[in-house]
Amino acid sequence: MMSKTLTRPILALYLLLSLLPIYWMLNMSLKTNEEIVGALTMWPSNLTFDNFKTIFTDPSWYDGYINSILYVVINMVLSVAVALPAAYAFSRYSFLGDKHLFFWLLTNRMTPPAVFLLPFFQLYSTVGLMDTHLAVALAHMVFNVPLAVWILEGFMSGIPKEIDETAYIDGYSFPKFFVKIFLPMIKSGVGVTMFFCFMFSWVELLLARTLTSVNAKPIAATMTRTVSAAGMDWGVLSAAGVLTIVPGALVIWFVRHYIAKGFAMGRV
Repeated sequence: MMSKTLTRPILALYLLLSLLPIYWMLNMSLKTNEEIVGALTMWPSNLTFDNFKTIFTDPSWYDGYINSILYVVINMVLSVAVALPAAYAFSRYSFLGDKHLFFWLLTNRMTPPAVFLLPFFQLYSTVGLMDTHLAVALAHMVFNVPLAVWILEGFMSGIPKEIDETAYIDGYSFPKFFVKIFLPMIKSGVGVTMFFCFMFSWVELLLARTLTSVNAKPIAATMTRTVSAAGMDWGVLSAAGVLTIVPGALVIWFVRHYIAKGFAMGRV
C-alpha cells in the first residue's frame, strides 16, 4: 500500500491542479478585458466587480440563470416522481422480462442526446412546447429517469420486504405506507438521485440550446453567445462561469452525506 508520506503530496498536487482552473476563472472575472488580453498576472492589478454587475443587471444574463434553475427543478421533481414507483416495482416484484426492461432503461441513459434531438424538435414544434421550460425538463427525463430508477432500486432493495408486509398487517394503505414509512427510509437515495438529476440537467447544452430560443434560453446557451463586434467579453464570460459553479457547489454541500452513503452502498 502507498504510504501516507507519498499519498499526501499526491493528493495536494491533485487538489491544486483541480482548483487552478477555478481560481483562474475567478481571477479573470475580477479583471477588465484589457488586462485579461494583456500581460499575464496572477491576481487583478485593478480589481473590478463590473463583470458581476453586468450579470446581475442585464436581463439577457440573469434570465439565463433563472431559466436554467426552473427547468432543472422541474426535471428533478418529475424524474424522482416517475422513478420512485418504477424502482419500487423492480425492487419488490418479479415479472416477465423485468431484467430485460431494467437493462433497456439503462441503455437509454447511454444514448447520446443528439440521437433524440430531431424527434424532440419536431414533436415539440407540433404540440407547441418549443422554447418552454417544460420542454427541456421532459427531454432531460429521457436520460435522468433511467439513472434515477437504477439508483433508487439499489436503495430500495436494501430495505427488507418484511417491513412492507408488517405495515400492511398494521392497516397501512400503500400510499400511506410509502409516504410515511418507506420514503423516509430511502431519503438518502432520493438525495443522491436528485443530485445526479441536477448535475445532468445543469450542464447539458445540446438539447437545452436547441429546444429553446428566447423565453427559456439557459445560461449555458447565453455563455456561448458572448462574441460581439468588439470581440470576446472575457471578463463577463468568466463572471458567468463563476456564478454557474455556485448552484452545483450548494447542491453538493447539502447532499454530501447522502452521496457518501450512496458510494458506501455501491450503487453510485
